[in-house]
Amino acid sequence: MKRLLSVLLALLLFASFAVGCDGIGGKKDPSTIRIAGLRGPTSIGMVKLMQDSSADKTANNYEFSVYATADEVTPKLIQGELDMAAVPANLASVLYNNTDGAIRILAVNTLGVIYITELGDTVGSIEDLKGKTLLATGKGSSPEYTLRYLLAEHGIDPDKDLTIEWKSEATEIVAHLKENGSGVAMLPQPYVFVAKGALPELRVAVDLNQVWADLDNGSLMVTGVIIARKDFIEKNPEAVKAFLKEYKASTEYVNANVRESAVWVEKFDIFKAAVAEKAIPYCNITYIDGDEMQTAMEGYLNVLFEQNPKSIGGKLPDDSFYHKA
Repeated sequence: MKRLLSVLLALLLFASFAVGCDGIGGKKDPSTIRIAGLRGPTSIGMVKLMQDSSADKTANNYEFSVYATADEVTPKLIQGELDMAAVPANLASVLYNNTDGAIRILAVNTLGVIYITELGDTVGSIEDLKGKTLLATGKGSSPEYTLRYLLAEHGIDPDKDLTIEWKSEATEIVAHLKENGSGVAMLPQPYVFVAKGALPELRVAVDLNQVWADLDNGSLMVTGVIIARKDFIEKNPEAVKAFLKEYKASTEYVNANVRESAVWVEKFDIFKAAVAEKAIPYCNITYIDGDEMQTAMEGYLNVLFEQNPKSIGGKLPDDSFYHKA
């Protein structure tokens, strides 16, 4: 009897020790981080994390969802149905201003994805747009404000020195170029390579992200960011820290393993793998946090604010907008 009791006691102690060690070793937080992305470049950087999560290889538990438009994501985030989201940079500012600071930016995940393309061979720099007709999408939004800023910085009056024909969709631009056999167009990735599928001779003439960088003004051309609810960050600081570590690693993996990542881009319904494999190297997927993130964002948001304050929610965000772990 004493022997049996000794065995049972030993087993009980071992079980207690095992449970304790599991906790010390960093067992997953049982809570799930609900993250939304959009069908576009701003979601590409997290496909490795999405893949690892589906294989139960992540520090946190994640629930990912991908939407067609930001309008679907915004109410879910505000109402607490989502914890984080990868969204356009200016939308992050709008949400911060419209929710009395209930949203925080965690990191920049995508830089410029806008390119000047040409069916022809007359444009090699932004200065060459002078006197041209430029087809473009994005009127009344960030692409227009970015274009106007870069033109003005290079001594080109966007209202007088060229003609900008605004189209509602990239498909209209492709149809126009195909019909005319030549032309110049501003297109975002991945639609540059979608267009090249229909127009193999279409070429990238000017990388507007590089044009912005060459201004050397301390800011960056920011396309996308990852944001989170303030209350979620405050209640789950360690989970957020673990997420940022995994998210950074994911962006680095995507840039280094394009073909494999392109398969995941299609798997998670972001866009087709064949297009993704060509577009990823041109999508400027990145991870920038801390003070560098704030400097990049402040410069970019200031450009938008000067052209249309409503595009960033009416005012420049204060320092509280920027989460710094």
